[in-house]
Amino acid sequence: MLKCRSLCDLLLVFILAGCSNVPTSPQTNATTVTVQEVKSIINNSEDELGLVFQSWQGVPYQLGGNSKTGVDCSAFVQIAFRDVWQIPLPRTTHSQSQTGRQVKYNSAQRGDLVFFKTSRTTNHVGVYLGNKKFMHASTSKGVMISRIDNPYWASKFWQFRRIKSPPNVN
Repeated sequence: MLKCRSLCDLLLVFILAGCSNVPTSPQTNATTVTVQEVKSIINNSEDELGLVFQSWQGVPYQLGGNSKTGVDCSAFVQIAFRDVWQIPLPRTTHSQSQTGRQVKYNSAQRGDLVFFKTSRTTNHVGVYLGNKKFMHASTSKGVMISRIDNPYWASKFWQFRRIKSPPNVN
């Protein structure tokens, strides 16, 4: 019984570590998503990803969270894929990083997953929106849109993965 509890505790640590400790990143004007850019994304009623973002925008980050009271990065991505494409994704960032197929940076499309290595043992995931923007659950600001060419994110970029080919999103 003790061995089973220890294994369960260890599994919980791995699940929760997937998105932890993503530090805040200083942003410059050239790599900040403007209010107008966010409004253009969420005001397009035909854009299902924009509607998901609008519904979750500002929800605080909570390690292991998967609801509108708090969500982590992998749960937010999992929910977005379920709501937009009815595609079930694994719960953890690690498992999501092994799903689908890797695509080159210059071939990334709207709806691809974008992964970052934020430390030696921690990864972060978001959904690429195109035009160097991605939506994600930030540890500092909750669900938001960031630019992949922001110096912080650019230095941590790891890979894009395509879950469905091609993503059929407006």
